[in-house]
Amino acid sequence: DGTIQNDILKEFMVRNTYIYPPEPSMRIISDIFAFTSANMPKFNSISISGYHMQEAGATQVQELAFTIADGMEYVKYGVASGLDIDKFAGRLSFFFAIGMNFFMEIAKLRAARVLWHRVMTKLGAKDERSKMLRTHCQTSGVSLTEQDPYNNVIRTTIEAMAAMLGGTQSLHTNALDEAIALPTDFSARIARNTQIVIQEETGMTKVVDPLGGSYYIESLTQQLVDRAWEIIEKVEAEGGMAKAVAAGWPKAMIEEAAAAKAARIDRVEEVIVGVNKYKLAEEEPIDILDVDNVAVREAQIRRIQKVKAGRDEAKCQAALAALTEGARGKENLLALAVECARARATLGEISSAMEAVFGRFDTMPKPVKGIYGGAYGDDARWSALIDGVDAISRRKGRKPRMLVAKMGQDGHDRGANLVSSAFGDLGFEVVAGPLFQTPKEAADLALKADVDVVGASSLAAGHKTLIPELIQHLKDAGRSDIKVIAGGVIPAQDYQFLRDAGVQGIFGPGTNLVNAATEVLRLLGHNQPPEDVEEAAE
Repeated sequence: DGTIQNDILKEFMVRNTYIYPPEPSMRIISDIFAFTSANMPKFNSISISGYHMQEAGATQVQELAFTIADGMEYVKYGVASGLDIDKFAGRLSFFFAIGMNFFMEIAKLRAARVLWHRVMTKLGAKDERSKMLRTHCQTSGVSLTEQDPYNNVIRTTIEAMAAMLGGTQSLHTNALDEAIALPTDFSARIARNTQIVIQEETGMTKVVDPLGGSYYIESLTQQLVDRAWEIIEKVEAEGGMAKAVAAGWPKAMIEEAAAAKAARIDRVEEVIVGVNKYKLAEEEPIDILDVDNVAVREAQIRRIQKVKAGRDEAKCQAALAALTEGARGKENLLALAVECARARATLGEISSAMEAVFGRFDTMPKPVKGIYGGAYGDDARWSALIDGVDAISRRKGRKPRMLVAKMGQDGHDRGANLVSSAFGDLGFEVVAGPLFQTPKEAADLALKADVDVVGASSLAAGHKTLIPELIQHLKDAGRSDIKVIAGGVIPAQDYQFLRDAGVQGIFGPGTNLVNAATEVLRLLGHNQPPEDVEEAAE
C-alpha cells in the first residue's frame, strides 16, 4: 500500500517538475492506474494535488475548481484506456493546502466532497466508494515567515485545526523554520506534537463534521461549490483540463491572484504579523539545519557508481531497451519500469529510456503584467521608482535589464514570477529564465541578453553552491560588472558567505518588493533622495 502523487496536470500548471510533453505524461498516469488496480489493490494510484496551486498563489476557489477538474481528466483518461471506472476510482486520493483563512479552508474541504460526488456520478461511477473524496492536507508553506518565526507555530496550529474540522483523512504540519531552511529535529518535533496534542487532548477528533449546520459554514460551502463549478464548466466547455493547461489560462489566473496578493501585503492591506505589522525591533537568530550540498551530491554519486558496478549490465540494458520499445508501442510503462528497477537501472536511466521516444517538454515563463503595479495606482513611492527606471533608461539609452534565474532542481517559481511581474511593471526589461538551469546556462543567458542584473531565486537550499558558481562564470567571461542579487529561502546565517562570494543584494522571504526595487535601482547607480527611501521602508 501507499500513495504516489504523480499529478502531472498540476506540474504543468504550477509546480513545474515535468519532463515529457503532456500527452505521453497522461499515458504514464493511465498505465499506473492499470498496473496498480491489477497488482496493488491497496495502493493510492494518484494524489490529485491542489496544494501547490494555493502555494503558487491560487485562491481557494481556484484551487478547488482546478483540482476537481484535474481529477475529472484523469478519470476520463483511465476510462479511455479501457479501465472500468469503479475498478480504479476508489483508489484516487486528493491533497489540499490549508492556509490561514480559517473558515474558508474548512468550507473548501466540505465543498470538495460535494463536487467530487457530483463529478463521479456524472462520469458514470456506480460504486459509492468511487464517489468518496479522500484527502491528505498540509499546512501552508507560504504562510510561514522568516521574520519572528515562532509565530509560525501559531499559524501551523490554526491551519491544522482547520484541516481537522474540514474532515481531512491525514495531515502534514510544517515546521516553524521552513521559511528559513530545512527543519531541525527540534522544530520537526513541535510540528509533529501539534497534531498529537489536537488528537489526544482536545476532543476535536471525536466529532464528524463538527461545524456542519452552522449557517456561516453551510453558506460558505455552497458559495464555494457554486463558484468552483462555474470554473469547472468553463474547463469542460473548452475540452477538459489537459487542453486548458496547454492553453495556459489556469496558470495565468493563478499568477494574477499571486501578484494581487503580494501587492496587498506590501501595501499592508493584508496584515502578516511580524512582517508588515507588529515587527520586532531586532530579530534573534535561531538554530537552523545546515546541509553540505557538495558532500550529499558526492555521496549519492558514490552510491550510484556502486550500484552500477554490482549489477548485471547486459540484463539492465536489455530491460531499458524493452522500456524504450514499450514507449514506442502500447505496453504498460510501469510494468516495464519495474523490470528495469529489478535489474538495478537508476531512476535517471529509466527516465532517459522514455525520453528517447517522448522527448523533453520545455516552456518559457510568461510573467503576468499590470497586476502588481496596478495595485499602486498613483502611489508616490511607486511613481518615484518609475521615475528612477526612466532616469536609468535615459542614461543607458535602453531600459535596465534583469534576468530572473531559477537554477537547480527547484520548480517552485512563485517568488521568481512575482519579481518578474513587479519589475516588469516598473519598466524593467525582464528576461524570465527557464527553470532548472545550471549556473553556466544562467550565465550564458545573462551574457546573451546583456543584462545589468541577475536575480537568482533560490528555495531548495542550493544557494551556497549555485550562486557562487554563477558569479564565477560571469567573472570568467569578463562581465563582473553584471550585478548578482539573491532572493528566496536563504538563512541570515548564510548572508555573509554570499556577500563574500560577490552577491550584492539579498532579499529573504517576506521582502517588500517596492523596497527591493529601491535597492536594485541604487545598485544600478540611481540614488533616491533619503526621504523617499525612508518613506519606502515605512
